[in-house]
Amino acid sequence: MGADRSYAYGAAAGLLGDLLLGDPHRMHPVAAFGRAAGRVERALWHDHRGWGALHTLVCAGSATALGVAAARAVRPSAAASAALTAAATWAVVGGTSLAREARAVGHALERGDLAAARARLPHLCGRDPQALDADAIARAVVESVAENTSDAVVGALVWGAVAGVPGLLGFRAVNTLDAMVGHKSPRLRRFGWASARLDDVAGWPGARLTAVLAVLAGDDPRGAVRAWRADAHRHPSPNAGPVEASFAGALGVRLGGTLSYGGRVEHRPVLNGTGRPVRVADIGRAVRLSRRVGLLALGVTVAGRLIGKGRGR
Repeated sequence: MGADRSYAYGAAAGLLGDLLLGDPHRMHPVAAFGRAAGRVERALWHDHRGWGALHTLVCAGSATALGVAAARAVRPSAAASAALTAAATWAVVGGTSLAREARAVGHALERGDLAAARARLPHLCGRDPQALDADAIARAVVESVAENTSDAVVGALVWGAVAGVPGLLGFRAVNTLDAMVGHKSPRLRRFGWASARLDDVAGWPGARLTAVLAVLAGDDPRGAVRAWRADAHRHPSPNAGPVEASFAGALGVRLGGTLSYGGRVEHRPVLNGTGRPVRVADIGRAVRLSRRVGLLALGVTVAGRLIGKGRGR
């Protein structure tokens, strides 16, 4: 069994593990990385981009180096390489947890329990839930499902196909750092700049692949293409824009508008303005679309690795 086939089997097994098991409730590797990165942040923090860049280099570089060392250690054994890839894929992919959290908020809204929905929403995204009514919560969930399909599933699979286990671990580290320090709070505006910019670069290919697959897997391919072309560039995030716009068009709903993060109100452009407002039932539709996109991404990335490596020989 060649190295590329080992990767293919391992990535498929890892994604299947995520579908069947979800994230571990205890001792999650990503949570452990987050705690370590938090300690490094406390040691290095200065209100300066250079110190933030050092923080990014230390944390993301350590995760990538760990992946390199582990991959080299198991290289003589195809079975061990496949097992390592499966474990790494399962650790960094979060599609099942994303679906569970989204559905938990959706079920609370279906029961009319707005308080429970507001309490659950922070598990999924950083919005201020107390400022949101039921429709706004449903919209926030759909937007989060779209963006995290790229961040938590497709982006990791892309970098895994490009660089194997180091790519999987490195991408997840960069994405986690962005979530921790990449936002524009007064304390982190300079310190988190490097993490945010590196995440933009690392997330670029996965976001475009997610948008393409949403077009193919959604209910309205033409609507998805139209929304992507018309509105993606208007979003403040270069990667969330294509993903959210294509999901909006594929689902036939309208996303974007006014939202609040950490007491800061943002007025974002509307995506797919001809769509209807999001309803609670659209949460389940977004989750199903996310699942289809993730499975298609596995097929595309594995095929791309096999074809690319085959031509390189």
